[in-house]
Amino acid sequence: MYGIAPMKLFSCRASRQLAEKIADKLGIEVGRSSVTNFSDGEFQPCFDESVRGNMVFIVQSTNPPADNLFELLLMIDAAKRASAYKVIAVIPYYGFARQDRKDRPRVSIGSKLSADLLSTAGVDRVITMDLHADQIQGFFNVPVDHLFGSAIFAPYIENLKLKDLTISAPDMGGSKRANAYSRHLQTEIVLCYKLRKKPNVVEEMSIIGEVEGRNVVIIDDMVDTAGTLVLAADMMKEKGAKSIRAFATHPILSGNAVDRINKSAIEELVITDSIPLRQHSEKIKVLSIADIFAKTIQAVTNNRSISVNFVF
Repeated sequence: MYGIAPMKLFSCRASRQLAEKIADKLGIEVGRSSVTNFSDGEFQPCFDESVRGNMVFIVQSTNPPADNLFELLLMIDAAKRASAYKVIAVIPYYGFARQDRKDRPRVSIGSKLSADLLSTAGVDRVITMDLHADQIQGFFNVPVDHLFGSAIFAPYIENLKLKDLTISAPDMGGSKRANAYSRHLQTEIVLCYKLRKKPNVVEEMSIIGEVEGRNVVIIDDMVDTAGTLVLAADMMKEKGAKSIRAFATHPILSGNAVDRINKSAIEELVITDSIPLRQHSEKIKVLSIADIFAKTIQAVTNNRSISVNFVF
């Protein structure tokens, strides 16, 4: 009978802080690796210790720039060529996930292409959190462990002990996620319907449901420009909402998103550390996902079920 292969955890540059937190939860050190940079911008990652026969976990979110994705691909390739037993990509934020279908003629499906690139590089498994669309798991031909931010958000919301609580989604695409929170927390739900003519620009929005006198919690998988989120929050405030909080797993927060949030009716934006926060604000609170990823990595290493990590 064969024993369990030893495990090592490594990190690419964009997710080093989170990897160190995960390693601390696991009671290990992040493996040694380095990157050689060439004058033309090319780079070459390298493992600075043996990975032969090991289960190698590589932590990296693939948010822009595209170098983050390519660095992960190079690390996977290097691990396979160094005779690693298994290579598991730990991707807290899976980038290009909004490109999950052809929503207009002559466009790529970027999330499928990213999955193909990871498979070609030699990944054996993917661990990720709150994909923009659940069906992206089907783009992979390897196991995908899809974790949910609800594991840390739901207890936080419960501890707020808000009366007259209402859960909301900033668009119809998030209705399934909001409904899951609503059922778990036994609250009312309202939805926002938005008309978008081009990316990051909302032409029109309407609120479906009653928010007057309610403490509203808006749930989303990511916050990018915060345009939709702020518009929804401000409309709810105008319609008589008592308070508005927002929860988003992935804090992309591009452009002047933080300024928008600071000037909005949102009292608190709760995010995770799946992507390093570039600009801080008194309104923004960061919850760490290190513990849930550490538990999942431990379960995968020991061939145990990961379903215990799910709240709903």
